[in-house]
Amino acid sequence: MSDSPSKVPSPLPGPKGDPGGAPVGRRVLLGMLGLGALGVAAGGPIQDVVAKGVDTVAQNDPTGLSDLLPGNRFRYYTVTSNTPEMDETTYRLRVDGMVDREKTYRLSDLAALPQTRLVQDVQCVTGWRVPKTPFAGVRLSALLDAAGVSPAAKAIRFRCFDGAYTESLTLEQARRPDVLVATSMEDKPVTHAHGGPVRLYVAPMYFYKSAKWLSGITVTDEVVPGYWEQRGYDVDAWVGRSNGRDDAPTV
Repeated sequence: MSDSPSKVPSPLPGPKGDPGGAPVGRRVLLGMLGLGALGVAAGGPIQDVVAKGVDTVAQNDPTGLSDLLPGNRFRYYTVTSNTPEMDETTYRLRVDGMVDREKTYRLSDLAALPQTRLVQDVQCVTGWRVPKTPFAGVRLSALLDAAGVSPAAKAIRFRCFDGAYTESLTLEQARRPDVLVATSMEDKPVTHAHGGPVRLYVAPMYFYKSAKWLSGITVTDEVVPGYWEQRGYDVDAWVGRSNGRDDAPTV
C-alpha cells in the first residue's frame, strides 16, 4: 500500500517497524480486529486500551494485515530492535552545543511552557498520507531562544533515545512556527510506538524528518545528515519538492 519513489532508495525497512521482533500471529490479528471494532463502538477507556493494543500489534506485524485494524492510520518504523520506554521519572531532553545556556527538560517542564497546536496532513516519503493530524507541543524556536543560540550557529542536530536515529535542520528551518517538540499527537500524549513521550514534528517536510523518541537538540555550525539522509534521502525534505516526489504540500 506504500509506493517506492522512483528517485528515492527503497522504503524504510519492514513496513511495520521492528524487523527483528516476534511476528504477530493470525489469531492475534483477527482478535484485535474484533476488539478494535468493539473499542470504536464503545469509546472511552475501552478504546484507549484497544488503541494501545493496535500499536503493539502493528509494530510487530510483518504481514501488513494490521492495516485493517480500526484506528490504525499510520505505518510504524524503527531502525533498532527495541527502544526503552520513558516517563516523567526517566525522560530528559537536553539542549546543548553552541548555546549560552545548556538546558535539560523533564516532561513536566515542557508541559509548563506555552503550547502550540497544529493540524496538517502527515506525508511519508514512501507514499502514504494521513490527513488533518493534530500535533501539539512547544515550538522548537522557543527552546532555542531559551538556550541562547550563538551567532555563529547554522544548524540543529537531533538525537534520539533509541540510540541510533538522528536528524538535522538548518537554523532557519528549525525556527519556523510549524516545527514543534511535540508531546501530543491526535490530541493525546504521544505513545511510545509513535515516538513518545516526546518527538519532533516538522510539518512541511516528509515524516522521516519528524524524529521519534527525541532526547537531544544540539546547536551546530553545519548541517549533519541524519540517519536516512546518510542512506540516500534528501537532507531538505520539503513535501512535493524533494526525493523525486510531487506530493501535494502538507497543509
